[in-house]
Amino acid sequence: MLSRLSELIWADWIWFPEGYGWDDLKDHDGKVFPKTQDLWAVLPVALCFVVIRQIFERSIALPLASLLGVRDNHRVCASPNPILESHFCSISRHPTQSSIEILSKQTGCSVRQVQRWFRRRRNQDRPSKLKKFQEASWRFTFYLLAFFAGLGVLIDKPWFHDVKLVWENFPKMPLLTSQYWYYMIELGFYLSLIFSVASDVKRKDFKEQIVHHVATILLISFSWLVNYIRAGTLIMLVHDASDYLMESAKMFNYAGWKKTCNFIFTVFAIVFIITRLIIFPFWIIHATCVYPLTLYSTFFGFYFFNGLLVVLLILHIFWTGLILRMVVKFLPGNDIVEDERSDKEETESDDEDRGQKKKPKNGHMQNGHYVLNNNHRKTD
Repeated sequence: MLSRLSELIWADWIWFPEGYGWDDLKDHDGKVFPKTQDLWAVLPVALCFVVIRQIFERSIALPLASLLGVRDNHRVCASPNPILESHFCSISRHPTQSSIEILSKQTGCSVRQVQRWFRRRRNQDRPSKLKKFQEASWRFTFYLLAFFAGLGVLIDKPWFHDVKLVWENFPKMPLLTSQYWYYMIELGFYLSLIFSVASDVKRKDFKEQIVHHVATILLISFSWLVNYIRAGTLIMLVHDASDYLMESAKMFNYAGWKKTCNFIFTVFAIVFIITRLIIFPFWIIHATCVYPLTLYSTFFGFYFFNGLLVVLLILHIFWTGLILRMVVKFLPGNDIVEDERSDKEETESDDEDRGQKKKPKNGHMQNGHYVLNNNHRKTD
């Protein structure tokens, strides 16, 4: 039964054009081709990345953070309160005003004290600036090395200059040693991100990040199995081209280097849009989706592969929106770029701002008229 099911799932006509099949990927005449069992090598690679990351963050990222002046803000911990803790954990981290008033009566605390407790409790769960810097440093290092390593692997290949050649002699394209290690390292890194997702900084686009990691792992694995390796290496290179710039901008953001952060982020935004919204769809997807139609009849593997590419493209469009929002924020002035995906730490003034929102905009009312605040400047 299982054998029959396996034969149906891996039938030649599903994954290859008409006239080709798995037999074309058998080693012969000294030529080596990708094999399914090769992917098992990814597991030890991913585990090595997890270990190396821990060593890197402690021995390199921490001293670098100190050198750049990254400092954590002092946090005041919320005092133990079983009633408020129960509400925080089981009901809501951001209670409504009516809930705050009820909790105030139950605990004997003032409304302001309850608000302050929840703010401090939320801040306790937020990752520190130092942890964010360590994570950004690790990703920056990998993406930088991966980009230039990938460039070294591909720069002399003919399909790097003419993307149509990714289909030359498909699927009978022999595997190069450089392609093997490029694939194993990239796939191992993304798998290590899945392993560490529970401990990594959770951002507002957490779900999108998970979808991206899963789609990337499926895309790399599938392209390996059916020998779409030439297209796969180009896709990985395009994605690595901008990621290290984003991570370096975040590093300088956490260090408080405003001008450096803004400059790098501007370069990142330009490179991201060029690589992800121009080169990726109009060169690579065109080469994998449109050009093959002139050579082969369509098959399921063709739709599956390009479907994953479309998922990545949709995520690129989503992230471009976030990037443009950040660019708009800092272009008019010279403020530091803040990651739109991050959850900002709340301060003492946040509670005051919430209280002031309930008050009239121009001050208190006396005899039906607003009393102006004489402390305002005329230019306000």
